[in-house]
Amino acid sequence: MLLLALLAFIIRGIVVLCFYRDLPVSADHNEFGWEQGWIARSIALGHGFSSPFQPLDDVPTALVAPLYPYLLAGIFRVFGLYSAVSALVALGLNALISASVVFPVYEMARRAVAGSLHSVRTGLSSHAPATALTPLWVRRVPWMAAALWSVYPYSVTFSGSYIWDHTLTGALFAWTFLFALQLRRFGVLGWASWGLLYGVTALSNPSVLSLLPALVLIAVIGQGMPVRRGLTRVAVAAAVLALTLLPWTVRNVRTLHALVPMRDGYWGEFYAGNNDDTSHTNPDWTHPASNAAELRRYEQLGEVRYMAEKRTIALKHVSEKPGLFAVQCLRRTVRFWTGFWSFSSSYLQGQALDVPNVPFCTALALLTFFGLRSLLRQHRRAALCFLAVVVLFPLPYYLTHASVDYRQPIEPEIVVLIAVGGAELCSRWQARRAARTQLAQGVLVGS
Repeated sequence: MLLLALLAFIIRGIVVLCFYRDLPVSADHNEFGWEQGWIARSIALGHGFSSPFQPLDDVPTALVAPLYPYLLAGIFRVFGLYSAVSALVALGLNALISASVVFPVYEMARRAVAGSLHSVRTGLSSHAPATALTPLWVRRVPWMAAALWSVYPYSVTFSGSYIWDHTLTGALFAWTFLFALQLRRFGVLGWASWGLLYGVTALSNPSVLSLLPALVLIAVIGQGMPVRRGLTRVAVAAAVLALTLLPWTVRNVRTLHALVPMRDGYWGEFYAGNNDDTSHTNPDWTHPASNAAELRRYEQLGEVRYMAEKRTIALKHVSEKPGLFAVQCLRRTVRFWTGFWSFSSSYLQGQALDVPNVPFCTALALLTFFGLRSLLRQHRRAALCFLAVVVLFPLPYYLTHASVDYRQPIEPEIVVLIAVGGAELCSRWQARRAARTQLAQGVLVGS
């Protein structure tokens, strides 16, 4: 496993060396983390968590969660603001974090097929469902998942060239999800630790909080756990999670003078994806980062009032054109899993990589759903956790705007499902090949 992690780091490190020099010279340093980088700049200069867009100064914000901007600010303070060395360190840290995900991916895959592994070891594999993997492929699934992660193109690309919180969030949630697969075995202290880990993950990106209720219910229901014991453990985890998030919520209330539990940019994103411009899933002109008029409006109103205005505009648009909203949601669902938005010549001028990406991404999506189907047919509790990830996590992106990079927090779980789906296809192919061989031998013997 260490060799796979080392291989993963070397591959990502090569990508880092190819891209890190391009970051400091981008316009307004936007490639250096966009809002995350601009907030990190403000922190490093002593202005606090503010100024999510250049050239603004001292404008309080809660557009993003705090963990990654503070981490990036620390890099700026030590290695220089927007310097080439800071770019190298930030991307190198991303590469290291991404490579380390090999370990939870292996363990997630091992636990996902744990029932089949037990059947293999006890000689009961003949009683497994007809769709179950053969013993050989069951043993290979964890290694296949870990090996796939080490070379997985989306992880390699985004961690090695993209400064954002998704790599860190994906790693933290991979460990959070791995712990969730075995929550029923934990005592109160274990549940408290899980609540703390989940809280830290949410401080990187709160999008993963949508999965909390489902993961908790799957852990406590149907396990023969006494109601009082189950409620106690859930309450402890929830309390620790809430206490972990509380300082950030208090800061938001005091700074923005509004109740903002985690971040307040949802309606800006909703507006970006729901307007009359359907040429892109997320048009540049809708954002203060890329539209001077929007930036002036943001500065004039302040963040809270600006988002309230976008909420009014976007909901009015949806109420007037519900059919268009439904079509857009469907298109965003397709884009989330296939990468496809449009093949028009005007769109592809700025998105040329969509042409090779769409068939590749679609093939991976089919393997993902095939692997999920395989786990669900074998009635494993772990399969319900993976189902929750696939069904619940993308919902906000179906409503706002979607692209492959937004999948990064759940990409480790997707890789596990791809490995399971690929293993079952190989197992079926091997079984059919063996059946054809036996049939041929029978014909020869009979003749």
